[in-house]
Amino acid sequence: MGSAKKSTAAARKARIEEMRRAEQARERRNRILTIAASVVVVAGLVVGGIVLVQSQSDDSTAADGKGKGHFVTGSDGVKTWKGTLGRNHVAKAVDYPMEPPVGGDHNQAWMNCNGDVYAKALNNVNAVHSLEHGAVWVTYTDKAKKSDVEALAAKVKKTPYTLMSPDDNQKDPIMLSAWGHQRTVTGANDPNVDKFFEKFVQGAQTPEPGAACTSGLSQ
Repeated sequence: MGSAKKSTAAARKARIEEMRRAEQARERRNRILTIAASVVVVAGLVVGGIVLVQSQSDDSTAADGKGKGHFVTGSDGVKTWKGTLGRNHVAKAVDYPMEPPVGGDHNQAWMNCNGDVYAKALNNVNAVHSLEHGAVWVTYTDKAKKSDVEALAAKVKKTPYTLMSPDDNQKDPIMLSAWGHQRTVTGANDPNVDKFFEKFVQGAQTPEPGAACTSGLSQ
């Protein structure tokens, strides 16, 4: 009888020890999970802080749209911007140092530029993104001849990586812009139109060659 009691006590002790070991194992796992979760949370806070700082930095850069630089006019009549053109994505308006702008910080959404002709003025921050993708932007004022506007629109419509829109804030009736480059033309029959298209549509100046000119914004 005494032997049976000893056996039962020993078995109970063994089960208790086993349960204690299992509990200790669970506590170790919980500690590991807690530490891992803390690391993830801290990492998330760090990344979030970096993104916030970058976002604030981008916005502050946008306010500095009138960066140092100037146009230099070549013998071919094309003006080239000499200075830094920012390429940050920003969520607010940018005060560009030229009109139309030829580069600089811009919105993350581009205007469709697959031969798109727009009837209304564009938001510069979106059109500049199109220039970054290698597009040529044709702009005109209400002083441009209707026949020239129609002829240029026809040319744009059949030329990928181009777009066209009115811009009554520019100084000349018809202007052509690419990333870092710009010129005035006298009309649709000006031979400099074809020269500008040939050189700058997906030209060597393109910061992001081959980037999409579709799946963007459209009026």
